[in-house]
Amino acid sequence: MDKNVFKRNELLAEKVIKGLESRNMSGYYAADRAEALKVALSLIPEKSSVTMGGCMSAHEIGLVEAVESGDYNYLDRSKYDDPRRALLDAYDADVFLTSANAMTDDGIMINIDGNANRVSCIAQGPKKVIFIVGMNKVCPDIDSAMKRARNVAAPCNVQRFALSTPCAKTGKCFDCKSPDTICCQFLITRFSRHKDRIHVILVNDDLGF
Repeated sequence: MDKNVFKRNELLAEKVIKGLESRNMSGYYAADRAEALKVALSLIPEKSSVTMGGCMSAHEIGLVEAVESGDYNYLDRSKYDDPRRALLDAYDADVFLTSANAMTDDGIMINIDGNANRVSCIAQGPKKVIFIVGMNKVCPDIDSAMKRARNVAAPCNVQRFALSTPCAKTGKCFDCKSPDTICCQFLITRFSRHKDRIHVILVNDDLGF
């Protein structure tokens, strides 16, 4: 990463963290993926039950592998025969790992979901929610964050899942009602009523979609 971009991200992260703190959420800055992994693991007590919802960023920093191989009870939803049982167990987990499709520079997070397992766990259920967010996802305001979520994150995810939607073919949101749409539920997280529940690790790198 260019040193000027790196410094710009570092300064921007300071503003984002202040915004998160004003919203009763905790923010952390990590200069790289290795530091992000270290911060994340410091927030997860051993023996904790840990699960996640489709978070590429957690994979990219090595967090999923670390949890799978560490002294944790990792609830891997891909190994459940019953998706509803996986969701119910996730609600009762100690820690939920996730990312944001986009966020504003004053700490508001935007997430779009198809089955709502991810956004519902962010909203309530798990005792602690840890976000891994690359600085590529930080936007100036809610409008630009929503546009990023719909026109960058969503098309990339439908392509990843090989779904048939207009955005999969064009890379642009058409506000469709396709049977394959993943834009079913929109969650704007602007404040946490419960202190120490939501933790956001900002990583000075491009992560996820």
